[in-house]
Amino acid sequence: MESFRNIGVIGRMGSVKVVETLRILRNYLTRENYQVILEEDTATMLPGHGLQVASKKLIGEIADLVIVVGGDGSLLGAARELAKSNVPLLGVNRGQLGFLTDISPHELEARLAQVLKGEYVQERRFLLDAHVKRDGNPIGFGTALNDIVLHPGRSTRMIGFDLYIEGQFVYSQRSDGLIVATPTGSTAYSLSAGGPIMHPKLDAMVLVPMFPHTLSSRPIVVDGNSEIKLIIGEGNNTYPQISCDGQYDIACAPGDTITIVKKPFKLRLIHPTDHNFYATCREKLGWASNISAS
Repeated sequence: MESFRNIGVIGRMGSVKVVETLRILRNYLTRENYQVILEEDTATMLPGHGLQVASKKLIGEIADLVIVVGGDGSLLGAARELAKSNVPLLGVNRGQLGFLTDISPHELEARLAQVLKGEYVQERRFLLDAHVKRDGNPIGFGTALNDIVLHPGRSTRMIGFDLYIEGQFVYSQRSDGLIVATPTGSTAYSLSAGGPIMHPKLDAMVLVPMFPHTLSSRPIVVDGNSEIKLIIGEGNNTYPQISCDGQYDIACAPGDTITIVKKPFKLRLIHPTDHNFYATCREKLGWASNISAS
């Protein structure tokens, strides 16, 4: 197990609860003589902190561990920025669901002490890259840990598009769009659109049509190394968008080509040793437990 000495801290902006947890975190880490590096926006929430401040990119280069305080959205943003640097991420949940940020604030010090002693499990999660081309020329690029979504934007009209997987034509579809999700994203937007839950260790992607015009359109699970290509139909009157983790949009036009592939760098995600994917599903999704078999 690695030893963590330089610890980066990133917090979600605009939350009193996050500030409260950041203070506890700062006090604990400095008391235990760790070198703490605050992300530059996060530092503005702790006036008079007296700590080193750095950009996300620089934190990725100098930190041994990055702690993200917020919800899953905060961790998604950090993951997209830091996956390339190979620094492990640990999430403290100050959001809603918390599939990725699994340490609760009331047990922060005890859980963190375990992790810093080397008692943790590590997962590697893959991300997706989306390349948008118009007439063969690149016009947009985005990265996602959860999902890349083709959607109508502000329009209420359906989108006509062609789908290719590994260069093979799959179908032409008219729908509200398509969700391309990783196993990490299978419990997010994809799930609400009827997609399957995929275990995080799977090397696979799921393609989930959004309100397709034909009832025979169903989610498709494909190999994680597949190249997904979407071609926006020339006959569309709408200008759809590509959304990455719901946090970054690329405007598209009829005739554009969107290519989605696995990112070459994986996210390193740290959990306490008792982390259990199915227990998380039970808790977050309201699955039944302890029901008698009789």
